[in-house]
Amino acid sequence: MKKLDDRGPGTGLAANRKRHRGFHPWRIALALAAGTGMISACSGSAGTATAAHAVADAGKAARSPHRVAVTVQPVAAWPMRRSLSELGTVTARRTVVVRTLVDGRLLSMPFREGQLVHAGDLLAQVDPRPFAAALANAQAQLERDDAQLQEARRDLARYRRLVAEDSIPRQQFDTQKALVRQLGGTVRADRAQIRIAQLNLGYARITAPVSGRVGLRQVDPGNIVHAGDATGIVVLTQVQPIDVTFAIPQDDLPAVLQRMRAGQTMAVDAYGRDGAAVLAHGVLRATDSQIDPTTGTIRLKASFANQDQMLFPGQFVSVRLELETIRDARSIPAEAVQHGAPGAYVYQVLSDDTVAIRTPRFGITDDGRIQVVDGLALGDRVVIEGIDRLRNGAKVEIVNR
Repeated sequence: MKKLDDRGPGTGLAANRKRHRGFHPWRIALALAAGTGMISACSGSAGTATAAHAVADAGKAARSPHRVAVTVQPVAAWPMRRSLSELGTVTARRTVVVRTLVDGRLLSMPFREGQLVHAGDLLAQVDPRPFAAALANAQAQLERDDAQLQEARRDLARYRRLVAEDSIPRQQFDTQKALVRQLGGTVRADRAQIRIAQLNLGYARITAPVSGRVGLRQVDPGNIVHAGDATGIVVLTQVQPIDVTFAIPQDDLPAVLQRMRAGQTMAVDAYGRDGAAVLAHGVLRATDSQIDPTTGTIRLKASFANQDQMLFPGQFVSVRLELETIRDARSIPAEAVQHGAPGAYVYQVLSDDTVAIRTPRFGITDDGRIQVVDGLALGDRVVIEGIDRLRNGAKVEIVNR
C-alpha cells in the first residue's frame, strides 16, 4: 500500500495545495483596477474631443454675422401741411325760437318734426277769425270817418267863399277848418288800425323765417298760445351752411391773422371724434375779439356748406386748421421714428448693409409722414419694419415688398 506522498504528480493532496497556491485574489483586483483606468482614459479622450468641437462651432458662429430682415423707405420730397388739430363744437348758423305774435287758439302745425323746411313755409296756424273781424271793423270805421271828412271839406269850401263875401263870421270858418283837420286825423288813425288788423291777421299764419331744420314741437294744436310764451312753438336751426367753433393757443394766432389779412383762404377739415374719417370740408370764417385769459386761447369759427348734412348742431368734432403747405419737404414715414434714451431717432441703412442710429431734427407731421429738418438727406434709407430686432451696427437684409 502506497503513501500519499508517493502518488504521481498532478494527483493527491500535494498537487491540490500547489494549485491553491497559484490562485491570488489581489491579482484579480489589480487587473480590474487597471482595466477601469484604461476605460476612463478612453472616455476622457472622447469628452475632450467633443468639447473642442463645440468651442470651434461657437467661434465659427460668432464669426458669422446674423442678418436682420427689415423694410426700408428713402427720405423723399413730399408736400406737407402745417396744421392745428383741436376739438370743436358744431353750431347752427341761426337758431330761431318760433313764437306766436298774437294770442289765440292753435289750429294746426303742418310740419313733421325734424323736417327740413324753407323760408316762408307754413309752420303753424292760429285761429284767424278774430283778427279778420277786427280788420273788417277797422275798415268800416275808416269808411264812416272818411265820409265825414269829405262832408267837412265841402262845407269848408263853401265857408271860404262866404267868408270872402263877408256873409258868415270868420270864427265859423275857422271852426270848420279845425273840424276838417280833426276828421283827417281820425281817418289816418283808422287806416293805421287797418294796418294793425292786417298784421295781426298775417301773424296768425306763422311761417319759417329762415331755411333750416325744425325740432320737436313745444305745443300741440288745440292749445291757446300767447305772445309771451317763453318756450315758443318750435325751435328752428339753420344747418346749411353750418358753423364750427373751436379754440387755438394764442401762440398760433399771429400765423392765422397773417394769412387772413393777406386775404388767403384757410382750409378747415372736420373729423369725427376719433379723428379717422373726414366729415366735411370748410373754410375759416372769423376770429373772436379777445383771448380768454384763463386758458390762453382764442375762439375761431369755420363755415361748412354741409350739403350732405354730416354736421349737426351741438356735435363734437375734431378740427384741423391748415396754416401752410410746405412743398417738397423732406419727410419719412412716421413709423420709422423711435423714442428712447437718445430722444427721437431712426435707424439709417448704410452702404455696407449695416444700420446706424441717427437723431435728426424733425418738423411737422402730416398724413402719416414726418418732416426731416436736418440730419438726413434725400435718398437716405431708414428702417420702417423690423426695428425691434435692431442694434447699432447690426447687419440687415432688405426685404421690401
